[in-house]
Amino acid sequence: MARPWRFFSSTSELYVGKSTLLKIFLLGGIAIVSALFIWYTFNVIEKLQIDTREQVVKYVKLWQMAANSQTDGTELQFVFDEIIVKATFPIIVLDDKDQPVSWRNLSGISETDTSQATLQKIKQEAQEMVAHNGRFELHFAGEHVNYLLYGDSQVINDLRRMPFIQIGIVVAFMIVGIIGFQNIRRSEERHIWVGMAKEAAHQLGTPISSLMGWLEVIESEDCSESVSGRATLASTVENMKVDVDRLQRVANRFGMIGSIPALKPSNLNERVAEVVDYYRRRLPFQGEGIRIQVEAGNIPPLPLNPELFTWGLENLIKNALQTVDSKSGRIDVRTSVSADKRNGVIEVQDNGKGITAAAARKIFRPGFTTKKRGWGLGLTLTKRIVEDYHGGRIWLERSHPGETVFRCEFPLEKKS
Repeated sequence: MARPWRFFSSTSELYVGKSTLLKIFLLGGIAIVSALFIWYTFNVIEKLQIDTREQVVKYVKLWQMAANSQTDGTELQFVFDEIIVKATFPIIVLDDKDQPVSWRNLSGISETDTSQATLQKIKQEAQEMVAHNGRFELHFAGEHVNYLLYGDSQVINDLRRMPFIQIGIVVAFMIVGIIGFQNIRRSEERHIWVGMAKEAAHQLGTPISSLMGWLEVIESEDCSESVSGRATLASTVENMKVDVDRLQRVANRFGMIGSIPALKPSNLNERVAEVVDYYRRRLPFQGEGIRIQVEAGNIPPLPLNPELFTWGLENLIKNALQTVDSKSGRIDVRTSVSADKRNGVIEVQDNGKGITAAAARKIFRPGFTTKKRGWGLGLTLTKRIVEDYHGGRIWLERSHPGETVFRCEFPLEKKS
């Protein structure tokens, strides 16, 4: 079943879809990266904690050996001053009554401050150290004397906080990015609305101006008293019918926005001839030297919506007219069947100035244009007509100065 054709809604749905996918991708990516980073960080923390505990065990053994040796106590002081003191993690030594005897590397606590308030803080720190890491007993001559406690180093504490800080920064950037993306989307949607209004004004303007001209002809001549007058009246009425039909077609096209137009078997060559005849009548206003040629192949009827198909083809020819020289411009429209016999093919070729490689990558994007007064909707609209509704394909076959070819393929059978 063919997909509903909408311009505004499909454009909005496209952005909404991309926005949703982008958010899912970002959230999923952040979740995965965050989980991996947290796992890695805490794995490093665990290893550091193991290393710290091994250091403490060695310190206790050294201290115990020095304490139990037959010396005057200088070795014990050496162990404390040169080894224990130089440790980078917090250390507290308690006596057998759990009173602080000495301490090192406690955040915000001086090693020489022995006030009651400080001792109370040290006791609280000691309780946390015991809860997390236990305590090591120190013995002199086989008798229990002191306890050695230790805590996590500042590096480990910083590592614990680091993943959450980084995740917060990433989330903040993501929020800013999403807000920026939404602002860009709203800006482009406003651009598309204005562009469609301009497109409507342009399509309505030509037949309306023509009708006004024919009315002036009728008002300026006696169209009933003479044979020539009656002939002029008949010709004028006939031309007015053409312009009224054009207005009806424009109304039908814009009326299809937001609806699901039906596809029906159509003669591709007849639709092409219809569009080409329309532009041939306008060639005197485009440039007397411009020529539009049609090379029609033998194509069986294929499912089309005539109103939308001709709209898309008109955009291709209009773009070609705007790029060719007014004195020597040539536009060739060719129809054929693809090599695999599955698609009807239309090629629109012009001898204009060509499209640069940089522009070629962006020509189908909404809002992109190389014209000073363009709105960048013609090719975007054509692409949606060909691909989103008819299930076909359109692409820039090749382009260089003197030759540009757009190729469209439409399935010969309706896709279900």
